[in-house]
Amino acid sequence: MTEPTTSAAASVAELTLEEKASLTSGASFWYTKPIDRVGVPAIMVTDGPHGLRKQREGGDHLGLGDSVPATCFPPAVGLGSSWDVDLVHRVGEALGIEASLENVAVLLGPGINIKRSPLCGRNFEYLSEDPIVSGVLGTAMVEGVQSKGVGTSLKHFAANNQEHDRMRASSDVDPRPLREIYLRGFQRVVEDAQPWTVMCSYNRINGVYASEDPWLLTQVLRDEWGFEGLVISDWGAVSERVPGLAAGMDLEMPSSNGVTDAQIVAAVQDGSLDEQVLDVAAGRVLDLVRKATEGAGAVHGPLDVDAHHALAREAAGRSIVLLKNEAPNEARVQGEAQAPILPLAKDARLAVIGEFAEQPRYQGAGSSLIRPTRLDNALDEIRALATGEVAYARGFSNALEVSAEETAALRDEAAAAASVADVAVVFLGLPARLESEGYDRDDIDLPAAQLALLDAVVAANPYTVVVLSNGGVVALPFADRVPAIVEAWLLGQAGGGAIADVLFGDVNPSAKLTETIPLRLEDTPAYLDFPGEFSHVRYGEGLFVGYRWYDARRIEVAFPFGHGLSYTTFAYGDASAAVNAGGDVEVTVAVTNTGDRAGREVVQVYTSLPGGTVQRPVRELKAFASVALEPGETREVVLTVRRGDLAHWDIRVDRWLVEGGSYVVDVAASSRDIRSSVQVEIEGDEFTLPLSRSSSIAEVMAHPVVGGMVQAAIAQMMGGMDGVASVMPEGVEVTKMLEAFPIGRAGMFAAADSGGSINPEMIDGLIAMGNAGGAPQQ
Repeated sequence: MTEPTTSAAASVAELTLEEKASLTSGASFWYTKPIDRVGVPAIMVTDGPHGLRKQREGGDHLGLGDSVPATCFPPAVGLGSSWDVDLVHRVGEALGIEASLENVAVLLGPGINIKRSPLCGRNFEYLSEDPIVSGVLGTAMVEGVQSKGVGTSLKHFAANNQEHDRMRASSDVDPRPLREIYLRGFQRVVEDAQPWTVMCSYNRINGVYASEDPWLLTQVLRDEWGFEGLVISDWGAVSERVPGLAAGMDLEMPSSNGVTDAQIVAAVQDGSLDEQVLDVAAGRVLDLVRKATEGAGAVHGPLDVDAHHALAREAAGRSIVLLKNEAPNEARVQGEAQAPILPLAKDARLAVIGEFAEQPRYQGAGSSLIRPTRLDNALDEIRALATGEVAYARGFSNALEVSAEETAALRDEAAAAASVADVAVVFLGLPARLESEGYDRDDIDLPAAQLALLDAVVAANPYTVVVLSNGGVVALPFADRVPAIVEAWLLGQAGGGAIADVLFGDVNPSAKLTETIPLRLEDTPAYLDFPGEFSHVRYGEGLFVGYRWYDARRIEVAFPFGHGLSYTTFAYGDASAAVNAGGDVEVTVAVTNTGDRAGREVVQVYTSLPGGTVQRPVRELKAFASVALEPGETREVVLTVRRGDLAHWDIRVDRWLVEGGSYVVDVAASSRDIRSSVQVEIEGDEFTLPLSRSSSIAEVMAHPVVGGMVQAAIAQMMGGMDGVASVMPEGVEVTKMLEAFPIGRAGMFAAADSGGSINPEMIDGLIAMGNAGGAPQQ
């Protein structure tokens, strides 16, 4: 258990038992409890993570009411697609500034849970299906916010990958995927950035509530990773407060109106809770208050609303993924010019179609709902940049009840507008009611009325661009029938301007997918195990989440992880890789902008170990970099693969191990667009597997101390088994059959051997000698 700092311990010593207990729960929905007697102030925490959601004074008791205006930056689904550490850090700084100006001590975010299924209703708040992307970008966000004297709350810890039954469901996940997929991103952020707080999730993990799990909150988070801050509960995540406190859950939010404080006092008084446990938790709360007090006033106002809106527009433009950009099919068939349809000419006659163009879908629903300082829409911004005619047709309605007659009339109006335009730009997406905290999606389909609209528009004008507004991936059954698809996600308050910037080429798209877009829901890794039943969800896909699954099974996808196009082109040189003095792998590759406009390329590094001893994905992302290049410019890019990121979690000994061997390093433009490959020799961790009677003969034979003795004994034993070998079918290798046999049962074969070379006493002696590391007898 991590002790509070010396100064905090001294403050704890001044408090009564009741005062210490009071610090471990909130005073209200957003504030911690003050202790006026010793000068401890209350501090405010409030929702993020893509903007400040500070509820106005006097708001509703549930904390869902009106909030102060704040810049709504792109949610994680968009910002993560930038793959840009510097950009995410700058957005974090802006969030820290706004929180500081509003006297907010802790911004609740970022959320870095893995996108296990595209159905998760909160995927718009999460960065990726890959833990390296989530960990690296989550670190940048935490460092950015905390550089302004404001804390963060890394969430939701842990294995919180669905909204269905989230208050009770148990994420039943095996040790390797839990460590390598679902905890690895959290570990990266904790070790690299030390967030002020970590928020434990609602769910159970393998049957134990996260808020009551000493393995998760103390052994892993503090003892292994060295977390120095405070564990705060998600709002209402506490099941049993006293066991939770003992497990390492320091601060319960929101207020329990004194109920759990009294439970803690009673537990200390009756001896069922050691008061030292309470002292540690209270000390951590005091540490948090101290950090907040010291950070207060680091930022001076007023807020530069225009500058933050400009940053939001830049971030949104860098979050847009150009999925497809070709000439229309008809142009190719007729032998016309093959230039891609995007970027649009500003003097082109355009038909902008779709309700989202005028009424933008720019953020998800739930606790992260931001009241923006202003809001752009794409229609107005397109018209502001265009010099040609821009017509608009609503195309469809997002209302709950729309008559068939109205739907048909809107579709016909849109087709008519498209038929007289040079290019039709069709905005499709998911209505807000389909994506929200608190429940999951039922499918990955766009509404049928929108798909019918697109069919009518394409029939009227093949020069059609689709712009998507969605917080989670959607199926794209039209991908082969339209020349261009722009994945615009949820882009925050300046998304409308950013879409216009990209469509006209004022901004060259550079974002790439941090999650795979499947062809069908049935193809997805968790399809058979989501959302579970009877409050249990089995993570049956194991390690094979996202692209790991599709690649291992060679499943065709709509667009792969890491994919994203540009208005320019990039060439890769031959990569090289070498192990540096610290044991990390430095990968070097020359990247050239071969086009005629400036752009950014996201260079990705994947690794694999063919022939390794444990099951592994085909390849796994280990490093990436966003590289800006002028036309014709070549830059040597150096990417570092941390040695620790090559390790797997060895379930035999419950620890990370790097397996030695010849690793393949793929430098790629996506998980399925490998540009250069190189091999590098990695020295494995020194490791000797402890022996027991259940150890296989092969494991004992490989042991560095006693292996030679066992090999000799097995050889002698096999000499006495000629009769057995003679009755086996030709080609059967008896020795191979024995390799998986437990050494503790080998005596049954030795019984027929007149030499009695293997007996129980010998086996126990070998096991003891091997585990002691002693030298074998001569």
